[in-house]
Amino acid sequence: MRALLPTWSAWKPAFRAPGTDLMAGLIVALVALPLALGFGISSGLGAAAGLATAIVAGAVAAVFGGSRFQVSGPTGAMTVVLVPIVAEHGAAGVLTVGLMAGVLLVGLAFAGVGRAVRFMPAPVIEGFTAGIAVVIALQQFPGALGVSGAEGEKVWQSAVDAVRRFVADPDATAPVTALVVAAVILIGGRYLPKLPFALVTVVLATVFAGLFHLDLARIGAIPAGLPAPSLEFLRLGELTTLLLPALAVAALAALESLLSATAADAMAVGTRHDPDRELFGQGLANIAAPLFGGVPATGAIARTAVNVRSGARTPLAALTHAAILAGIVYGAAGLVADIPIAALAGVLLATTVRMVETASLAAIARASRGDAVVMAITFVVTVGFDLVTAVVIGIVFALVLAVRAVAREAGMQQVPLDESDHLGEEHALLRDHIVAYRIDGPLFFAAAHRFLLELAEVTDVQVVILRMSRITALDTTGALVLTDAVRKLEHRHITVLFSGLRPDHYRRLTTMGALPAGGADAVFPDTGAAIGYARQLIPAGRKHH
Repeated sequence: MRALLPTWSAWKPAFRAPGTDLMAGLIVALVALPLALGFGISSGLGAAAGLATAIVAGAVAAVFGGSRFQVSGPTGAMTVVLVPIVAEHGAAGVLTVGLMAGVLLVGLAFAGVGRAVRFMPAPVIEGFTAGIAVVIALQQFPGALGVSGAEGEKVWQSAVDAVRRFVADPDATAPVTALVVAAVILIGGRYLPKLPFALVTVVLATVFAGLFHLDLARIGAIPAGLPAPSLEFLRLGELTTLLLPALAVAALAALESLLSATAADAMAVGTRHDPDRELFGQGLANIAAPLFGGVPATGAIARTAVNVRSGARTPLAALTHAAILAGIVYGAAGLVADIPIAALAGVLLATTVRMVETASLAAIARASRGDAVVMAITFVVTVGFDLVTAVVIGIVFALVLAVRAVAREAGMQQVPLDESDHLGEEHALLRDHIVAYRIDGPLFFAAAHRFLLELAEVTDVQVVILRMSRITALDTTGALVLTDAVRKLEHRHITVLFSGLRPDHYRRLTTMGALPAGGADAVFPDTGAAIGYARQLIPAGRKHH
């Protein structure tokens, strides 16, 4: 438990010189405000839920998380998962799922699962990220086109329905607003990256919409403050039904938060996050957020990147961001109500463009055909189905390709006997009646059958020596196939000898009864000793054919 609690060392620099962290927190808050509103609306629970998540989860994760730079709150990836949960179980179901996911994340932290993210294949991460970007963009189609009530079970289906409705009754006001906002953010951010263009464009769009009485849907009134913490939403009778969605939310929260923390480490030289503590912080954040009406939260890659680039050094920056957002909610909630939904759609469209690293995608696609396939499959499943399924399928394909690549390294070849100590007549005798094979690489389920069954077909010899010092891995399947090959040779009265067997491999083969008929007497420390023993087995007077 002590290892998961906050440490003084992470906060110490903030008390000496808090200025840079306070300024970074202000910049992040200005960037986070339109994103929190937009993702709250996209999730189906409304702008107020997005703000509550950014404030409560952002503060709790900043204090208890394992990264100095992580900024947590509502994210596009999470809204993708939440939309179908809202449709099926309503707002109370989403809050219950968030609470359950928080408990699961705390459990994962205690189990030490956080360290597993470092084994996530890069093609899966890149395909997943690109897929999320497309899904978030598709989510914005109804808002960007000024269409309400778009229908569809999947995100792409509702996007198609929004386009169909827009074409039937077109009005350029909303799409022009969204595209102008997105263009200004992307172009301005390229040349002046430290300015909060997202906030500036949203403010300008709100002012223009009011001055010119533009026909644009608005966010509407939000509560001037956070609600009192409550557990009234909790549905104990539906916990079993909500377990699967909670697992999906917990898996996504863990994955996205740890990937975000890893990206922050890469941007800030000389730092390293604690993955298990980060899961613990995200778990507590997701337990706290639903109590105030907030949606499930994760570490947010875009906001975390802004935090690092703004000079943050400690968690004080992320905590400051949450405090400033709280001040906005309590002091300026009325101003937020007039923001056009199309303007927020433009902000999120710009966010999706920035999410995709085309250079990384191209590099992986060029690196190998297998990696390109894994990335493409992860991307397609992310867009067409759901995020957790995409990650699972992507990892399975990556593992299959990795096993295939390792299996290809395994092989067996006949090697010449060391005959330096034998006289001429014995050379021919050995060539005719003793053969040696060297096994290289892993002898496991994916590689064993391919060449060991060939071994069983060896003919016209009396002794087969298997040189096994270069076997890198030996699993149960490999041992069983080896046993089968040895027994087939012995059935044809061919003696089998092992040489160079590692102690751990010897124990496994002994346990499984996979040693040759001679048992320990048929196992030799080196090939020379095996050849000497084999020579004794061949009748001295036998002529070679």
